[in-house]
Amino acid sequence: MNFDYTDKVKGLQGRLLAFMDAHIYPNENRFYEEIAANRANGNAWIPTALVEGLKPKARAAGLWNLFLPRSQRAPEGLSNLEYAPLCEIMGRVPFASEVFNSSAPDTGNMETFERYASEALKDKWLEPLLRGEIRSAFLMTEPAVASSDATNIQCSIVRDGNDYIINGTKWWSSGAGDPRCAVYIVMGKTNPDAPRHAQQSMVVVPANAPGVKVVRALSVFGYDDAPHGHMEVTLTNVRIPVENLLLGEGRGFEIAQGRLGPGRIHHCMRTIGSAERALELLCKRISSRVAFGKPLSAQGVWHERIADSRIMIEQARLLTLKAAYMMDTVGNKIARAEIAMIKVIAPNMASQIIDWSIQAHGAAGICDDFPLAYAYSTQRWLRLADGPDEVHRQSIAKLELARHIATAPQDIEMPVTRGS
Repeated sequence: MNFDYTDKVKGLQGRLLAFMDAHIYPNENRFYEEIAANRANGNAWIPTALVEGLKPKARAAGLWNLFLPRSQRAPEGLSNLEYAPLCEIMGRVPFASEVFNSSAPDTGNMETFERYASEALKDKWLEPLLRGEIRSAFLMTEPAVASSDATNIQCSIVRDGNDYIINGTKWWSSGAGDPRCAVYIVMGKTNPDAPRHAQQSMVVVPANAPGVKVVRALSVFGYDDAPHGHMEVTLTNVRIPVENLLLGEGRGFEIAQGRLGPGRIHHCMRTIGSAERALELLCKRISSRVAFGKPLSAQGVWHERIADSRIMIEQARLLTLKAAYMMDTVGNKIARAEIAMIKVIAPNMASQIIDWSIQAHGAAGICDDFPLAYAYSTQRWLRLADGPDEVHRQSIAKLELARHIATAPQDIEMPVTRGS
């Protein structure tokens, strides 16, 4: 495995770093001030003028749709290994990835459309997503069941002539609060009598379809993540044409495994960037503060934490690069152990480093004068998003047992889960 960055990637890194320095870092406070002003005026869900104004600049700089590999509709897309160092840079600031049309859940949904949708659905939904004209949401997790086991999902998708009728309640539907959210990809049950992993299907649902209702926004440690939002959505007798079915009835798990692999690795790439930022802020803070007669940077405890942070980041980065390499060369299914491992390692690593950085900042670290409190909340919920740590660890253990014990279960799949 060769993880050296190509000249192409180094060039993109240089352009992206310059863009971050010129447009992203100087505008962090402005972004949150604009959301606060919108909230004070009665609507926190208005897209920010800042991000919308930066998108044409990012596109002109050739930093658009870099996440989508092997697509004729997005020829600028990179391989997973090429994209990794760029996604890491974007992850240093929470809103940055949207500026480059590379933010979740749109990235995963665009991958899903590209891989599994008909040409007609691609024309209708993928093309405007690639242009950044609309946004999307992925509706899988449900409040009434433990969605860490996706076979529990109860949302019904029933065939009625040339239509499907959908009934169910979803929550933690990220992106559904955005007024530009025009389309959902919904996972539900088409045949409850089929084998366990053949009961589910995925369908495309216009966000304005009759019977769709966004009920409420869910907060994450007090943050509502406006204008993006994590929403509870009800679907009541929602009728869609059969042409909106993806791939075929009973193939929802197959699609989910294809979709969640890239989504998970993108989260991990961004997480490494968040950890790097936290370590940078930690080092700057302890170098500027004096306690008990000497700088904090002279205190031995901080030397240990800085060293451990660097070790942890490098370990997580190398495993992420290995997973990306394997996804590019042997496919998501063969790379399922590496994907599961990074999904456990990355947010736990970042949570610890951000926690140390908060400690270095004292009371300032837990308020919004610094980006650490929000970063910590993000990493904590990432230990649930796209599957809780426990499910990924179970999959890793089963794969390891299968390597060494002839009687170990052989039908191990990448976990299909998006939280509880």
